[in-house]
Amino acid sequence: MKKVFLTILATIMVAMAQAQVTPVVLGDKHAMVRVSQHTKYVLLPVQESEDIAAIAVLNGGNDMVQRLNVKLAIDRVDYYVPYELKGAALLDIEFHGDRRQKGAVGEFVCWKEMKFSDTFDTTNRERFRPIYHHTPVYGWMNDPNGMFYKDGVWHLYYQWNPYGSQWENMTWGHSTSHDLIHWEAQPAAIEADWLGSIFSGSCVTNGDEVVAMYTSAGHHQTQSIAISKDGGRTFEKYSGNPVLTTSDVPDFRDPRPFWNEDIKAWNLILAAGQEMRIYSSKDLKDWKYESSFGKEYGNHGGVWECPDLFKIDGKWVLLCNINPGGPFGGSATQYFVGQFDGRKFTCESMPKVTKWLDYGKDHYATVSFYNAPENRRVVLAWMSNWQYANQVPTKQFRSANSIPRDLGLFQHGEETYVSVTPSKEMLAVRGAKVKKLTEACEIVVDTKSQSEIVLQNAKGEQVVMKYDGGKQTFTMDRTASGDVSFSEAFPCVTEAPTYGQIKQLRIFIDRCSIEVFDAEGKMAMTNLVFPSEPYNMIKVKGGKATIFEIKQ
Repeated sequence: MKKVFLTILATIMVAMAQAQVTPVVLGDKHAMVRVSQHTKYVLLPVQESEDIAAIAVLNGGNDMVQRLNVKLAIDRVDYYVPYELKGAALLDIEFHGDRRQKGAVGEFVCWKEMKFSDTFDTTNRERFRPIYHHTPVYGWMNDPNGMFYKDGVWHLYYQWNPYGSQWENMTWGHSTSHDLIHWEAQPAAIEADWLGSIFSGSCVTNGDEVVAMYTSAGHHQTQSIAISKDGGRTFEKYSGNPVLTTSDVPDFRDPRPFWNEDIKAWNLILAAGQEMRIYSSKDLKDWKYESSFGKEYGNHGGVWECPDLFKIDGKWVLLCNINPGGPFGGSATQYFVGQFDGRKFTCESMPKVTKWLDYGKDHYATVSFYNAPENRRVVLAWMSNWQYANQVPTKQFRSANSIPRDLGLFQHGEETYVSVTPSKEMLAVRGAKVKKLTEACEIVVDTKSQSEIVLQNAKGEQVVMKYDGGKQTFTMDRTASGDVSFSEAFPCVTEAPTYGQIKQLRIFIDRCSIEVFDAEGKMAMTNLVFPSEPYNMIKVKGGKATIFEIKQ
């Protein structure tokens, strides 16, 4: 009898999870849904081509506990996203857009497809999902945030939309790794509050605590902090937020605090319009403005974002991410080399000199890990471009991070440049030599003064890379690389200076990305590709290629 009862109960629960939602329609753009209290999630159906629906989540006392912006499905479902109920009782939904074109609210497909469930299927359904690059399990990702190393664990936070695979609902997602290659998804770390969405920021270790400083993006952009006492797993927001405000610029964001041993105090650099502002503090809460940097220096084609400031071999490097204004359109990372006395950064180059960290189209929001071991300066970038990031041909997730890279310095002529090499952890996953090209591998090419490398598949889709020792340039042509139709800005040829001769190239392929490095670190280029089938042929003129598998 007990077995029969359990079977009936299970059947009822499944039926509840699959039952069609009946909305209360209150107007041509307004509806409410009563929430089931018997399941963990409501699975929201998303249609990316639709307008945003604003969802107010109310608890049993009719208090609003959260706001979401979700592209609820009108006539088809692209995918589902889970919302964890946590005592929610009512979803108050307001649709945007022209109802005369969309039809009657009560007939939208979202009501038929919205489900209540105790589970959410995160099985990978994307052929372009990278194998050895970090990606969110689902949803949208852009800038890496708050990266730090502590007790043998690398922590990566990131700008995340848990409720769709396009930019919205900015939250700090969280992943951890013991080797910088294999990442484990963690619960969301910092979620929006009434000060605003959680935009980019950084973490520092301060004794046993981890302090996150981030931008609260509400009506204005202000800076807030949150404190973790469990190694960065969970955070409690500071009651005195915001800790830093301004009224003179609308773009005031992406704080990067760090301990400066030279002055025995905390410094902070953050982006303000088209300059970087520098502050100092004794306690991470009260900040004193010291100076600004950027007027007339470098590229000013767009807004300056996501700064970083650190010392390498006695010199200071200021990373400045910019959008637009990149060397081939859209977003990119520029940098400046100079000196910093805790109050003012002085660039050693002439103002009009512009230096790029990576000469591909898909390398942005580069920032470094705080407290990396062995005094290393390890960075990750967002591997996309704002020109088309919302349109790339994936749905379950969007965007990956670059492979980890170590930064150094090198001299060429009268200028000091930042070197970029794959982190040593990439050598640890280099596997056996293989004869054929695979969808996830490393290629080492010993070059001559003129070299050409072509990656190709049976469909004739190809990527052509050329090194010209005479001109000291390296180019990558992805105009025929596969699907380039989703954006006019995607098909392109990118070109990088090599600052001398290249003897060896390291090329990392991972399903939808190609990252190329001069083995000595003088050149880096990162580009996305979306071939209809993996490249399985390689042709090399003027050089010799060795292919290595990547160990999983």
